[in-house]
Amino acid sequence: MTRMIHAAVAALLTCATTSAAAQSVAGKKVLFINSYHPEYEWSAAVEAGAKGVLAGTGAKLQFHEMDTKRHGDDAFKIKAGAEAKKLIETAKPDVVIVTDDNAVSYVYAKYFKDSAIPFVFCGVNWDSSKYGPFKNATGMEEVALARELLENLKGYAKGTRIGYLSADNETERIDLPFLKKQAGRPFTVEKYVKTLAQWNEALGRMQGEVDFILIGNNAGIMDWNADEAMAFAAANARVPTGTVYDWMMPYAMLGIVKVAEEQGVFAAKAALEILRGKKPTDIPIAQNKLGKTMLNVKLASQAGITFKPALLKNAQVLR
Repeated sequence: MTRMIHAAVAALLTCATTSAAAQSVAGKKVLFINSYHPEYEWSAAVEAGAKGVLAGTGAKLQFHEMDTKRHGDDAFKIKAGAEAKKLIETAKPDVVIVTDDNAVSYVYAKYFKDSAIPFVFCGVNWDSSKYGPFKNATGMEEVALARELLENLKGYAKGTRIGYLSADNETERIDLPFLKKQAGRPFTVEKYVKTLAQWNEALGRMQGEVDFILIGNNAGIMDWNADEAMAFAAANARVPTGTVYDWMMPYAMLGIVKVAEEQGVFAAKAALEILRGKKPTDIPIAQNKLGKTMLNVKLASQAGITFKPALLKNAQVLR
């Protein structure tokens, strides 16, 4: 499946750049406002998708990071939104891309909703209608492929009790009701943590409380140590664990993960269409569709789990 995903992203890039050649956008300005920071793996991959589409088109792409993942208090978000507003007014971009909910909420919705400036959003968790209706924007919603993941995990579990473990951040709290809906049942244990020690303690405790565990994001755990977390996960692996984030795979056995580049590709492609004359409302709001299966065979073996050949055949295997 990994090759299929790479091919699909490559096809999206080719389609976008080939179409762009039909009408020049040289000199046009696209401002990309990122809710988070460039070292955050999701953000970096979304930006890479956008760069790939716009490379060679002649459009000028500028990035601005709000850094609201590491600084999650409202006062910081408000200040970051105001700084982004000032940048938009100074740079006078032809199109603005806003990625993830904080940029949409604190920049687009607060200052530019229904304005003359066209916007494209991406990475809005699950449902963008809370920011609509849209007169000057379109975008791609971000949905987790949790239904498929949980169904696969259930096949390796001894029961149906589900545990959920995540960093304590706004995005994960927004995700939880939607994850439960995809699961079709309530979660037996839900735990949000702020430190690595709390993460370790919760993961260890859940091994005796649930039959399989959905591991959320670690972003926001400021003292995260990858080696320590991997060692603890391996030493305490007794029930199946899964994640929808590729960077969490060192700590989970099975992942059906989103492809972050898909969000950036869509946003940049929509921006090009707008630069060529389309209105944002001419471009339907979409949801991500690409998924990648990943298996942590070493961690699974610690729990005595052997993955089925059909799953191994189409997966990226971590050893």
